[in-house]
Amino acid sequence: MTGAAPRTVHTVLGPVPADDLGVVAIHEALLSVLPGAQHAYDIDFDRAEIFTTLLAKLRAFRAAGGGTVVDATGMFHGRDVPMYENLSRASGVHIVASTGLGPENLLGGYFLTPQTNPPTPWPADKFADLFTQEITEGMVVPRVERRGPAGLVTTAANPDGMTATEESLFRGAARAARDTGVAAILRYGADALADLDVALGEQLPADRIVVAGLDRRDAVAAGAPEKIARRGAYIALDHVGTDDETHISDTERVTLVRDLVDAGLGHRILLSSSATGVAKGHPANDLPYETVLTGFVPQLTAAGLTDDAVQQILLANPQDLLAAR
Repeated sequence: MTGAAPRTVHTVLGPVPADDLGVVAIHEALLSVLPGAQHAYDIDFDRAEIFTTLLAKLRAFRAAGGGTVVDATGMFHGRDVPMYENLSRASGVHIVASTGLGPENLLGGYFLTPQTNPPTPWPADKFADLFTQEITEGMVVPRVERRGPAGLVTTAANPDGMTATEESLFRGAARAARDTGVAAILRYGADALADLDVALGEQLPADRIVVAGLDRRDAVAAGAPEKIARRGAYIALDHVGTDDETHISDTERVTLVRDLVDAGLGHRILLSSSATGVAKGHPANDLPYETVLTGFVPQLTAAGLTDDAVQQILLANPQDLLAAR
């Protein structure tokens, strides 16, 4: 008898065994560009300088014990697959790139132009087809070619509430994930549980879904992290290192993580900092990619989390999520 085929993850350099990913920064941005900023006369877009900056940040992440960075920006927000391939080779860090779009206010006009009579938002099937092609045929390099497959699909809703177009995006992302075996990361709008239900309604298994942004103060106040974890989805506390009007502090995050682990939900926790390596056209979240490793994990340990619990969160959970099925 032969053993089961190894679980693999789509990285920009090809399939990698999930067990080789190491510590994963699950929700970050490499090059993040506000759509249109690349054409602005007053914005410097020196690709050599961008590469040098990102390489230094990835090498620092690797030196701190990191293994994989997930670029969760999706399509048309600066994603540069050839650059990411070179960065991965030079740094030794695995890079998982994503497909997906959203929220609505960051969509290009093409995706907002009514395509039907009477006018309706882009249907979910069109978004699903767009994302599926990037997973099965390769990610688009504008005006040139397709490269390797996207490793996951990501989308986001407006914090004031999901629009009709964003509901199509969520349904399309869920269908693409369901049909290709990759996971979906969903940044919820105003109601995390309701937005999760949209994806679940497309028959995407809960354990293939990440609900991101669950360290927002409104989510924590509503008890959303525990409720969503109990429904079987992953919960991303993805602003580690940030303390502002929108997000809880790291001290509060430590308490939240400890409480979730004590409740038997440690297998559903993902940590990240939503760091931006290089930003063009908008402010960067200028945190190191190793923020979770160097700043937050020591706080978890000091709060009494066992090494096994920490390793579950940093290694096993993201590896299980990213392994294509």
